[in-house]
Amino acid sequence: MKKVKYMKSEAREKKILMISLFSGLAFAMVEFIFSIYSHSQSALTDAVYDASELVFIALLIYLTPLFHKPISEEHPYGYFQLESIFVIIKGVMMLSVTFGIAAQVIGSAISGGNPVNSLAVGFFQLVLGAGSVVIFMIMKRMNRNICSPTVHAELVGWKLDIGYSFGMAVAFFGSLFLENTPFAFIAPYFDQIIAVLVMVGMLPESIKILWAALKDIVLFAPDEALVEEIKEFVSPILAQYNFEPAYCDVTRTGRHLWIDVYFRISGADLPIQDYKDALGSVKKLTKEKYQECTCELILLP
Repeated sequence: MKKVKYMKSEAREKKILMISLFSGLAFAMVEFIFSIYSHSQSALTDAVYDASELVFIALLIYLTPLFHKPISEEHPYGYFQLESIFVIIKGVMMLSVTFGIAAQVIGSAISGGNPVNSLAVGFFQLVLGAGSVVIFMIMKRMNRNICSPTVHAELVGWKLDIGYSFGMAVAFFGSLFLENTPFAFIAPYFDQIIAVLVMVGMLPESIKILWAALKDIVLFAPDEALVEEIKEFVSPILAQYNFEPAYCDVTRTGRHLWIDVYFRISGADLPIQDYKDALGSVKKLTKEKYQECTCELILLP
């Protein structure tokens, strides 16, 4: 039964990544062609972002079965940390691409700017934004009940694309009103300004994903909010059996949570049946909330 569940999750995750791969490929090709036609560096920036992710997604599709292999004696932590490593690689790669393109765009602006057809770029970004919304909604719907940092990172990427495209569309349509005004001198630099602003806006989310993966790989404790959430629903269960919760030791490796709940008892003996019932209840609830997790109750002396 457990194997069937892993197979279903793996198949659905692969489908989501395949959708992201082929959609990203189509978007990158269209953006690259349009950037040649329009000489828009902001469109070229988007094309490079999408293209740089394709290799990463293709590799993850190949490695996805490893992330669904059960824990064993040979691999007590499974392959969950491998996923964190690839998320780190993606984060570093995206930051490198961001800084590299930003340097080129700023250099172009210093050399005299880059006038573009604002109306054409605005309509193009509006269409891309609408397409990104469709892809995002399909992937999000398929991602229900799946706990995958990889898919989450992809969804965040598409969400950024939506904001990027619609933001670009509004900005370029708005730039049309600069004509015949004292701010008309900005027009040759508008494309570069938008490109740099978008890249700066993408930095916090990229850094956040990178930092979360780094914390997972070195087994840092998750956010305090998650630990408090676990305490809130574990404590009432332990109270039913007169167990006094002491503290929770929570560790995340990739998509998997390791939860150790330490408790004390008032008497000298621990009723075995109470312990089994409490552990069963805690495991059931944590599985419902976090899907990928291992939970244990540990008695303190």
